[in-house]
Amino acid sequence: MAEKQTKRAWVYAKKPGGKWFNRRQGVGYALLAFFIAAPFVKIAGEPLLLFNVIERKFVLFGSVFWPQDLHIFVFGMLIAMVCIVLFTAVYGRVWCGWACPQTIFMELVFRRIEFLIEGDWLQQKKLDKAPNTMAKYAKKGVKHTIFLLISFGISNLFLAYIIGVEGLWKIMIDPISQHLGGFVAIVLFTLAFYGVFAYLREIVCTTICPYGRLQSVLMDDKSVTIAYDHRRGEPRGHRKKGAEQSVGDCVDCNLCVQVCPTGIDIRNGLQMECVSCTACIDACDAVMEKLDRPKQLIGFYSVSEIEGDMKSSGSNTKSNGNTRAVAYTMVLIALVAVFGWLVFSRSQVDGTLLRAKGSTYQLLDDGTVSNLYSLELINKTSSDIPFSLEVLGENMTIRMVNPLTVLKAGTTAQMTLFLVSPQQSVKTYKTNVKIGVMAEGKAVETLKTTFVAPPN
Repeated sequence: MAEKQTKRAWVYAKKPGGKWFNRRQGVGYALLAFFIAAPFVKIAGEPLLLFNVIERKFVLFGSVFWPQDLHIFVFGMLIAMVCIVLFTAVYGRVWCGWACPQTIFMELVFRRIEFLIEGDWLQQKKLDKAPNTMAKYAKKGVKHTIFLLISFGISNLFLAYIIGVEGLWKIMIDPISQHLGGFVAIVLFTLAFYGVFAYLREIVCTTICPYGRLQSVLMDDKSVTIAYDHRRGEPRGHRKKGAEQSVGDCVDCNLCVQVCPTGIDIRNGLQMECVSCTACIDACDAVMEKLDRPKQLIGFYSVSEIEGDMKSSGSNTKSNGNTRAVAYTMVLIALVAVFGWLVFSRSQVDGTLLRAKGSTYQLLDDGTVSNLYSLELINKTSSDIPFSLEVLGENMTIRMVNPLTVLKAGTTAQMTLFLVSPQQSVKTYKTNVKIGVMAEGKAVETLKTTFVAPPN
């Protein structure tokens, strides 16, 4: 519950609990476990996830991506933008309350520790207003020390996603002077995370993060979000269990406000600050159960459901909303499927084959014609690849200037070669040629170029 102050109204959130909170805990802790484990999990020698912008190396589920795979990342970013638009249009701000790292760490880690050390929201308010004593200093000191240690751990994990676990371990065991940049980065990240979770808190969601402000643009009257059914709840007033009264179902207990991590009153309508955490649903359902009234006074509704005539058009509205949600969800699944196909069907080897600059064809004494080329091959995998080059569909041979038979894992190889053809086989001045990079009897990459020679 927010306390009225001249400056910032500090939010003291009541400890949540209930069916939806338990579900959110399950999702949140599963995502938290994934975040902690991902840098340490290896697939074919590569981490599960790595975003090494320094070396321009990116790893997704064990597949290594280099700058040559930029088109896949561009498509992935487009998918992410479309997903944000469509997902928000259908389900509102559910991402913020259920999957956002800020919410998961704040509500399931830092606030849990705060409840354990300082008590529930009333005890926290009382402690903050109490005179400065050794007991108060001890509680605050323990809490903020733990906050700093967890922030330090998060910053190390965050850095592991950038430089890898091995690079992080070197920073830890080597003298600081050898990795001064990495040490400074860890310190800065630690202070940043500590400041966010100890002081900024809900301000990140309500002011700093742009996603909340986009919500009003992306949502419409059929978007499903957490809402208060004012027609059933108003007018507010106290009621007794089983008693027939003229007041609405809302007893004005303010529990929905007390459990809100951003300190808003959901009964005031759709608000940008709502992160769809469902804490208010659990609090209200518990009260309705005690009063023997139907649950879901606060629940997942669209504006059209709340404002429309439930008797005359409610079922049609619900049907239309469900159809729209299913259609949008299918679009999201299709986009993700295409992205997955691009990721897992890409070639193991990428290359560039170009005619040598400033060179022309050479007529040789044995009746053949040769062209000079420069070749660059990139091994995108984490293992060595034995290979050979083969001209596909043309009567030509390859003569290597600097022969190479193995592409080292994750490296780039530069080669120079001649394409040689009998002059009597040349039919046109420019001939389109395909060269296959052969590995284990199949072409892992096909390169295209042109062969220039006077026709016979």
